[in-house]
Amino acid sequence: MDMLLIDDSTIPPRPSMTTILIADDDPKIVDMLRRTLTYEGYKVVTAADGYEALVQAQSARPDVIVLDWLMPGLQGVEVARRLHAAGAARGPAILMLTAKDAIEDRVAGLDSGADDYLVKPFAPAEFLARIRALLRRKDPAGAGDQPLSFADLYLDPVTRETRRGDRRFELTPKEFELLAFLMRHPRQVVQREKLLEEVWGYDFNGNDNVLDVYIGYLRTKTEAGGETRLIQTMRGVGYVMREE
Repeated sequence: MDMLLIDDSTIPPRPSMTTILIADDDPKIVDMLRRTLTYEGYKVVTAADGYEALVQAQSARPDVIVLDWLMPGLQGVEVARRLHAAGAARGPAILMLTAKDAIEDRVAGLDSGADDYLVKPFAPAEFLARIRALLRRKDPAGAGDQPLSFADLYLDPVTRETRRGDRRFELTPKEFELLAFLMRHPRQVVQREKLLEEVWGYDFNGNDNVLDVYIGYLRTKTEAGGETRLIQTMRGVGYVMREE
């Protein structure tokens, strides 16, 4: 039976202890991750399929959800999409686990609402580093929730509203995060490595083409009404938010 997310008003408040939900149908992986996280002082809850992951996300109110891409019933990508559609943009961070390593798979996972992507097999030390990075990025000190504006471009981190002049447009979670970072650093040339670190939180094993893909997405959406380009390329360096 299909599972819908319930009203937020029925969900208990998030516990003070950092809680991590592991959703994976492989008992060995779940046991390994649970022991690793528990040893580091995290509270851990688990789910064996996508539907159970949705239930646990509602009841346990985790700070981070570790989602296996391939699960019975409901795959991790769909779980991430439903959480995001239900207003989880300000909810738990999502780390996707998968054996898929192609660039299009990474883009699909991130577009679904995942914040990070870890390819199996992986070392426990790297897994913990990703968890710590997600927790830092989830509520960074001084990031603030104030609306951002540059030229005629407007972005609201709270309502997720984005518009160019009077024209509104929609962004995926990762597109939104990338644009917000650039708008928080106007007229500053941001190196490619810095953008990957701050927005994605991990490297692409030498393949950073995904950054160019997302810059292309942003340009398409921010220039769809014939507006001038605001995201400029600094060849061999990175990108800068400035007017032509």
